[in-house]
Amino acid sequence: MTIANKLLVTLVLAAPGLGGSALAAGGNAAVIVELTQVPCQFLESEQGTNHGYRSTKIQDCEAINAKSGASRVQTAKTLQLKPGKTIFRVTNKDVPYELGFWLRGEGIAGRVTLPSVSGGGLLAGKTQDYVIDLQPGEYVYSCPLNPTPDYRLVVH
Repeated sequence: MTIANKLLVTLVLAAPGLGGSALAAGGNAAVIVELTQVPCQFLESEQGTNHGYRSTKIQDCEAINAKSGASRVQTAKTLQLKPGKTIFRVTNKDVPYELGFWLRGEGIAGRVTLPSVSGGGLLAGKTQDYVIDLQPGEYVYSCPLNPTPDYRLVVH
C-alpha cells in the first residue's frame, strides 16, 4: 500500500457504517486520520511524496519552506472530513528533534471560534494521538517545531 492511499484507507476503516471498525469513547465513534512527519513536511498531505529534505534544526525547514512551501501547498491534498470526534495519529519518522502537531481554524487569531488541538513531545520514531471534536468549517494544520506549510482541512 502506498503512503498516499494510507490516509484514505485509514479513514474508510475507521468510519462507522462503512464496514470498518471505529473507536468508541463515551458512545461516540471516532475517525482516525494518520499523518506521518518527515523533515519539513507531512507525507500524506503531499500525495505521499517524500521530497527527501534534510533537517537537523528548525531553521533548516524554515529555509526550505521559504523556497518551496507555497507551491507545495497549492498541490497539497485538502482533507475533507465530517464533523465529530477525530483522532489525528501523528508519527515522527526520522526527524531528529522533537515535533508537535497543531490544528486550528483558518483565519485571524482571536476571531476564530472553531476548536483547536496542539501538542509536542513527538520524538523520532514516536506516534502520538491528538483528539478533537471537529465542527464544520475550514482549518489548517502544521507542525511549528518541524516547520511545515499550513495544510488545509475542510469539515462539512
